[in-house]
Amino acid sequence: MGVAARIGAAYRQMRTFFRESVAELKKVRWPTRKELATYTYVVLATVAIVALFFYGLDVLLAFLVRTFLW
Repeated sequence: MGVAARIGAAYRQMRTFFRESVAELKKVRWPTRKELATYTYVVLATVAIVALFFYGLDVLLAFLVRTFLW
């Protein structure tokens, strides 16, 4: 297979990929502004709770290490 044939095949594959991508994006149900805000708040609250949990765990483990290993 020659270089031109390979370039042509690659071009056809890229064109097919982009056509299929556009078709899939048309099927997507995008969230409304209100839904997006709600989801954002849920994610931020979850991240804050997990961060506080790990902060508390870190403080507890640091205390235990200082108490028993020093």
